[in-house]
This record gives sequence, structure tokens and C-alpha cells, in this order.
Amino acid sequence: MRTFKNNKINIKPILFFLTTNHRSGFNSQLTAMATMMTKMMSISSAMSSSSSPSPSPPQPSAQSLSTQSPPSPSLPLRTIPGSYGWPLLGPISDRLDYFWFQGPETFFRKRIDKYKSTVFRTNIPPSFPFFSGVNPNVVAVLDCKSFAHLFDMEIVEKRDVLVGDFKPSSNFTGNVRTCAYLDPSEPQHAKVKNFALDILKRSSKVWLTELLANFDILWEKVDNDISEKGSSSYIFLLQQSIFKFLTKALVGADPSNSPEIEKNGFAMLDRWLALQLLPTVHIGVAQPLEEMFLHSFAYPSFLVSGDYKKLVQFIKKEGKEVVQRGETEFGLSEEETIHNLLFVLGFNAFGGFSVFLPILIGTIASDTTGLQERLRKEARENGGPSLTFHSVIEMPLVQSVVYETLRLNPPVPLQYARARKDFELSSHESVYNIKKGELLCGYQSLVMRDPKIFDEPESFKPERFMGQGRALLSHLYWSNGPQTESPSASNKQCAAKDYVPLTACLILAHMFRRYDSITGSSSSITAVQKAK
Repeated sequence: MRTFKNNKINIKPILFFLTTNHRSGFNSQLTAMATMMTKMMSISSAMSSSSSPSPSPPQPSAQSLSTQSPPSPSLPLRTIPGSYGWPLLGPISDRLDYFWFQGPETFFRKRIDKYKSTVFRTNIPPSFPFFSGVNPNVVAVLDCKSFAHLFDMEIVEKRDVLVGDFKPSSNFTGNVRTCAYLDPSEPQHAKVKNFALDILKRSSKVWLTELLANFDILWEKVDNDISEKGSSSYIFLLQQSIFKFLTKALVGADPSNSPEIEKNGFAMLDRWLALQLLPTVHIGVAQPLEEMFLHSFAYPSFLVSGDYKKLVQFIKKEGKEVVQRGETEFGLSEEETIHNLLFVLGFNAFGGFSVFLPILIGTIASDTTGLQERLRKEARENGGPSLTFHSVIEMPLVQSVVYETLRLNPPVPLQYARARKDFELSSHESVYNIKKGELLCGYQSLVMRDPKIFDEPESFKPERFMGQGRALLSHLYWSNGPQTESPSASNKQCAAKDYVPLTACLILAHMFRRYDSITGSSSSITAVQKAK
């Protein structure tokens, strides 16, 4: 166990991502997923695009969608503390605190202390001077109980609030509002979400083989770097492997068919992601330069339009089977299919893994508590001679380490939702009246360290989610919803909610079947000891 020190988002490479019965139910869910993926792998690779689509997940009832607990009658009704300050002056003051003088975590902590509340009013950038159409006013919700309201589709909506009231120009996505910006109440949302879920189901035929093949190549390059240079700055190597793996698995396209995409595709996505997110992300470079050049205006899409057009043409040509399925089976136009597919590939999958995997690898590589030895033992003694999707079920410590890393380092730090109607919001201590149209904002890195939910919340505890600790998965919200719920067309939970931790577990198990130990950080590896 060690004390957690909050990591800033590593945007540099993308410059810029219970009880026994309850535990049994969760393991059944994981087993079912592994079984489904294994069965999908056995389907003939010759299956044509005219095959019937994978069945859509059943639509959850309104009751199953609701994550809101009714306000406790014993909790006092309290006016939401805090304020937005004077027009222009309040938002610019909060912006400077958030990005410059305090940083996001201290920004929120100081206000919790000031108002003696985990629910309060404040401003979240971007804001004045060149974001005149953006309203920075939010109600911050910073404990697990109040944060859960963000996922109750009966009382909140998610229309155009992916990164708050600010929305990057749709020119970045071919003038298509992609699924991430759609609310479940919009008819188009169901079409695109079901398309994304179908892509993931079908990708299981090659997911495991492509993942392991590309990580074999990654580790070979890392070994060569260490041998020749004494260390390996592996971020770009990791991104290349992620890009190739995901492009083959999700799009059905081989980057090697286009030398430019194979060499530079990951960098094209890095630039595309960075220009959309820079106004909202704390980087920590020399101030006031960061405020002047990164947070003062929205970057125009034409700066990356050439890269984006090349990626679009690559998907259109090399991923035509998937594109055709989006048109014929889900009622999407060619443009809607391609731009949503590219968003899933680049923003959701590549971007998310690019943020999370270096943190996961760095957490393990920098550990000095003996965790590596325990992971190595479990990875080699459990799961059979060859890694499969079912192998992970037999590795509870590996699973717990992945979940604990997601708890302390969620790939998406901020979650937003707008009140669909007036309602009462409960924290652990009080009840507050929320008005229709108000924007709620939760900073996950603090929410996931709620001391009323997590024991020793600031500490990295590898075993936290083992045994009865699996009950805590209902409070793990990294995927835009609880880990114990399922993504569907009726909610905004990440379509890959189960695939991400499963993939991360496979990467850890694969790493410790290759190495006895690994030393390094989230950006470089300085030493490895190969398995004897």
C-alpha cells in the first residue's frame, strides 16, 4: 500500500485520455463476456457483411437506468453554497485559479474546505475573453452520492456537454455531431450507440490476437532500446502499437496497407485530439504562456484538416466492410458512419488508452512494495498456459490493480450533465435544489477518493477490489456510469466499459509472463529482467 500522488493528465504524447452474492453476480457478468468474446473468435473469418447483425443489448428499464437514491428525509435541505462572482471577473478569476495558481485538484479542494460542502457553485474554464458563447457556471458535485446523479438519464441530459458547455467545432468531425455529443433522447443516439456496441462484439474475433501480437512488437522495441541506450522512452512506441491494434480490431483495416498511415496515423490522431481539448486541459507548462496560447481561444480545425481527411479516406477504403454495415444494418449515412467510427477509434479508444496505459505501466514499474512479484506469480500460475479472455477471470489481483488504477487515475477527469428538470440532489450531508438547465460537473479524481466510500482513499491498495471489495465497483464511475451497470442505447456509458479493464488485465498478464521485473515510470522504462 502506498500513498497516492495525483498525476496530471499525460497530454504530452498527445499534445495532447460486495457481498458474496454480489461478487458472484459480477464474476458471472465477466464470465459471460469472456464466453461471448471467445465464441465470437470461433466464428468463421469469412463471415460476409450480409450476415445478420449482432443482437443489440436489451433496453434497460427506467428503474435499472436510475442511479439516483431518493433524498433521505433525515438530510437537511441546504442552499447550494458558492457563487459565480461578478460577470467576466468571476470566471476569469476562477480560470486563473484552475489553470495557474492552484491547479484542478487544489481548486476543488479549497472550495470544499471553504464552503464545508462537496456541492457548490463555481466556474470551470474555458471562459473569457474569447469564449463568449460558453457559460462557465457549474454546480460542482464532488462525492460519490451527489456524483451518481450525473448518470440518471431521467433527471439529466448529455446533449453537447462532453467537455462542459464548450464544444469543439464539428468541423473536427466532418460536420457530424458524433455519438459522444448526443443525448439518449435523440433518435440518432440509439443508431450510433448500437453500431458502436456491434463493432466491439465483432472485434472480439481478432481482439486478443492483435493485442498480443502488437504488444510483442512493443516489448521487442523496448528491449532493443534498453540494450542500446540504457532506457526506453516508450510512449510513442506504445501509441503505435495501440493504433495498429485498434485499427485492425475496430475498423477491420490494416495500417500497413498505407505506409503513411502506418507510420504517422497515431501522430495524426494526437494532433487532432490535442487541438480539440487544449482549451480545457491543465498541462502545467510555463505560465503565463499556457494561459496566453493554450487556454485563451479555440483552435481552428483547418490546422489538422489534412491529417483528418487522410484518416477518413483510409477508413473509407480499408474499412469498407464496417462502413457498409453501418449503412445497411444501422441506417447511418456513409458520412455518419465514417466520422463516428473515426471518433470511436481516435477519441474514445486511442485517446483513452493513450492516457490510461502509461499510468498503469508506470504504477507497476515504479512499485517497490513487492507487488510485481505477486502479479508475476498470479499471471503465471493462473489462467492456463496461453492467455485467453477467460484467463483474466482467474487473476483477481490483476483485475483489482487495474480497477484501483482506474479509481485513482480516471482517463476522463471531468464528467458533465445538464439538469433535464428541477430535482433534489443528495450528497452525504445535505439535499440541494437543482433547477432545469443547470450544468453539473464532477471531478472524478476527487470523487473516487470519497472517504465515506473508500477506506484510506488517498492510498493505492492493490487488493481493494478483491473479494468483498468488489462491492465497491458500484462506485467506480470512470466509464460514465457505474462499473456494475451495462452500456446501452438508453444511457451514455462507454460502449467499451468491459473491454477496457479486460484489455488492461491482458496487457499486465502478458507483461509478467514475459518479464520477471520491470523498472521505470509512466514515460520511460529503464530496466527489465526477462522471465527465466
